[in-house]
Amino acid sequence: MATGLEQAVHTRFALTLVVNHACNLRCTYCFTGDKVRRPMRPVTGRKAIDRALQSVLPGGTLHLGFFGGEPLIEAELILALVAHARAAAAHRGVDLVLGMTTNGTIDTDAARMVMSLAEMQLAISHDGLPEVHDRHRLTIEGQPSSRKVQETISRLVQDGRRVRVVTVVRPDSVGEVPAGLEYLYDRGVRQFDPSLDLWAVWTRADGERLADAIRRAADFWVARLPDCGVSWFDEKAARLAQVPVHESARCGFGCGEIAVTPAGSLFPCERLVGADEPLNPHRLPGGVFDGDDFLGIGPVASTSASECTPCSLRSLCATNCRCSNFIRTGDVTRPDALLCLWDQSCHRETARVLWSAMALSP
Repeated sequence: MATGLEQAVHTRFALTLVVNHACNLRCTYCFTGDKVRRPMRPVTGRKAIDRALQSVLPGGTLHLGFFGGEPLIEAELILALVAHARAAAAHRGVDLVLGMTTNGTIDTDAARMVMSLAEMQLAISHDGLPEVHDRHRLTIEGQPSSRKVQETISRLVQDGRRVRVVTVVRPDSVGEVPAGLEYLYDRGVRQFDPSLDLWAVWTRADGERLADAIRRAADFWVARLPDCGVSWFDEKAARLAQVPVHESARCGFGCGEIAVTPAGSLFPCERLVGADEPLNPHRLPGGVFDGDDFLGIGPVASTSASECTPCSLRSLCATNCRCSNFIRTGDVTRPDALLCLWDQSCHRETARVLWSAMALSP
């Protein structure tokens, strides 16, 4: 246990609770392991929240996320843990931000209540065009899920929620990403978060298609500013304009970021949990009940690979997600060719479309 004197207390801390391993879908590219029903006990969630809050300075912010499996299978548990987090954060003088990505197919009263929480930064998973989505995101019975997800998105839009949609981008779907953005935009979506499938094998030809998709997606984005946000370009635009970008607690990879599983195991990122087996090499030492805070975990080095030294975009590089680097190369400090191509293409296309828009403005 750290006292907070030997270890610096964080101004921001990201805690993700893996509330269940179960899921009602069987997505072909899922990385979260076997979908066994293993819900988190309330006492485990409360302890994790209390430890995270003890790791944040008064006046700081706790980013509390919920993950699965499909987290809304445990909607009642989430509501109870949110109530605990609200009270405990208020007592400590810490701001609370909630986050969750859901597959959008759970429609219980409790699930609707979770999705309507005022502090909730809600993301719905939908892979763009229905035929692309249903290629990989099927129910347990093997049925397509796109229609049900679109019903959820439509209801949220009608309720006035600003829906963020996460779209998984794979080698077999990368060319259809711009059309998928168009499709969802026409249905009221205004915030988009394309997400590369980092576990897939990407060839050089796939990389070329990715660069082309980024070019066309940038054209889509700039034509709809300021009404539309696409994560691939939003932060790049801010950095190019030298607008201060607040660093997130996310990607702390253990230092300022912890994921807690139903078994009480600790991980540096929820993407490395899998089925949470005892011999999982990604587990951090100890368990959720083994201390009063999370301050004893030291920082991991930032990206400093020697091959990055001559890159002209190094000061603007966004390949510093330690988990993404680890997944691709096994080294938290080193991105691979795919991540570099993605980052450089996003920079190039952001600059291109913004420059063109400025040149055309009166």
